Parts: sequence; C-alpha cells; structure tokens
Amino acid sequence: MRDLQAIRAQLGSQYSDTVWEGLAPYIESINRLKRERNAVVLAHNYMTPDIYYGVADIVGDSLKLAVEAAKTDAAVIVQAGVYFMAETSKILCPNKTVLMPDMDAGCSLSESITGADVRLLKEKFPGVPVVTYVNTSAEVKAESDVCCTSGNAVKIIKALAAEGHKTVLMIPDEYLAMNTQAQVPEVKILTWRGKCEVHERYTAEDVADIKSRYKGDIYVIAHPECHPDVIAMSDYSGSTAQLQNVIETKQPRRVLLITECSMGDNLQTANPKVEFVRSCFLCPHMKRISLPKILKSLQTMTTEVTVSGEIIVRARRSVDRMLEYSRA
Repeated sequence: MRDLQAIRAQLGSQYSDTVWEGLAPYIESINRLKRERNAVVLAHNYMTPDIYYGVADIVGDSLKLAVEAAKTDAAVIVQAGVYFMAETSKILCPNKTVLMPDMDAGCSLSESITGADVRLLKEKFPGVPVVTYVNTSAEVKAESDVCCTSGNAVKIIKALAAEGHKTVLMIPDEYLAMNTQAQVPEVKILTWRGKCEVHERYTAEDVADIKSRYKGDIYVIAHPECHPDVIAMSDYSGSTAQLQNVIETKQPRRVLLITECSMGDNLQTANPKVEFVRSCFLCPHMKRISLPKILKSLQTMTTEVTVSGEIIVRARRSVDRMLEYSRA
C-alpha cells in the first residue's frame, strides 16, 4: 500500500497540515480497499491533487485512462472523472466492473448532442463520415464512423481526406472543429454547436491582458476546445497530455495554462521550477468527485455503470477505427 508520508511529501505545499490531517484517513482507506477489491482508480488530469497523487493508479486524458485500464488485471475500475469517461471505460473494458462515484458528474459538451441528433445529421448529409470527439456518450459514439481526441483530430481528418473524403462532420465541439479546420483546409468540416463550459469562458482579451502584464515574458499554452481567437494568441495548443508533455520537456520559466484549474495544480506539483500564472476556471462536474465519494463507491460497490452489449459493439468500432488511424 502507498506510503502516506511519501504522498504528503509529493503534495508539498498544495495542502496545509490541517487540511492534510483531514485527507489522510480517506487516502489510506481508499488505497487499502483498492487492494481488497482488486480495483484501480482512474483519475483525469482535471482531478484535484489529493485524488491525482493520493489514490490514482492511472492518470491522463479520458482515452488514455480507458486504454490503460484495459491492460490491467484489475476487476474493478473507479472512474474519477465525468460520466462519459466511465462509459468509455466500459466500452473498452466490458468485462470489468466500472464504478462512478457521482452519477451526476456530467459534461456540457457530451450532453450537447444525442444519438438521435447524429442519426438526423447522417440523414441530412448522407455519405459524409461522422468524426466524433471521445468526450461524448456511448450512444453517440455508436452512431459515429470514427472517434477522435483533441490530440489526434488533425491526423484523423487527414486520414479521411487521404481516402477521398472532401467533407466530414466533426461533432460535437465547435471550437475543436474550427481549430482543426484551420490545420486541414483541404477538407470541409461541418460542425455542431457544442462547447465545453470551462474552455468557452476564455477570451483572447484575457490572454492579451496577461501577456501585456508580463511584457510577453510568459509561455501561453491552450486546449483546442478554446475559441480560435484564444488559440491564435497562444504559443502552443494541444490535448491535456500534449500540454503536460510540453511543460515537462520545455520547462518554461513562466506559463499560462489555459484549461481547467486542477491540471495546473497537478503540473505545479510535478514541475516546481515552473511558475504557473493563475487564470483558470473550475469544471463543476469534475469537482463533484471527491475522496469521500470514491471511498463510499469502493465500500458499497456503487454506482455501477452499464452499457448495452449492442451499443458497446458499435461504439467500440468507432474507437478502434480511431486507434487504427492513429497508428498509421
């Protein structure tokens, strides 16, 4: 079982001693129960540091969590993230028990579109391939031709272009589609008006103000779910995994990370020499997941996420096709 002192040392100044005294019993109990239940905790990059460093076995973006979980011998997956991530884990790990600590942890982007919406789009644009962001429900994935992530979207669209497709539907994130369009002008990308309620709040004016305040001495990196004007003001844009990688390899002196707040906290812990300028928004859905809820989930083995076999088969097809294109 993990050593509490080592976890405390890793978290450093993120929590006061008083706060740590309240967190430690939960961390200890969760890590003990994981061993008893043959369970792993999957923590998205937007989880708070106490979860990310204290109890998580696998960390990363939504797709990486599910792919890596499928490789483990664990019988139980506790999803520290939002509901669509738990469904993705079930799609890729159908024989494992997937638990969601709070079933109300949703996603504005995922909930902006339904399977019925996709069927109507396919009727309106027959023969046009549907590229669906992994930040969607299992039902939407099942209606799609291929999935994509924020990190491989350009590669997926270019692969379809190489097959002769001149038009594609890219759903549901409008800004991700617009930012992808800028990099693949040879393909017409039809969009859906879905947005992440965190990333859509960032503006180019905010970025310009911060850059001016630091006289340009700041490295700006942004998630491609942001408006294209924000991306244009940034030095680098990429998925959460790519943003993490560029910070770890480049080690900028000062950085403005334009994505959900907790990712900055987690990266600050791992990169103490980098100064993170705080200008971020919290995801209220991600913040529904807490140590007490994870502990209760393991104690009671609730709430189990289920996806019908037929949906799993069809959704898995679109995910597998994405993985195939990504390897090419």
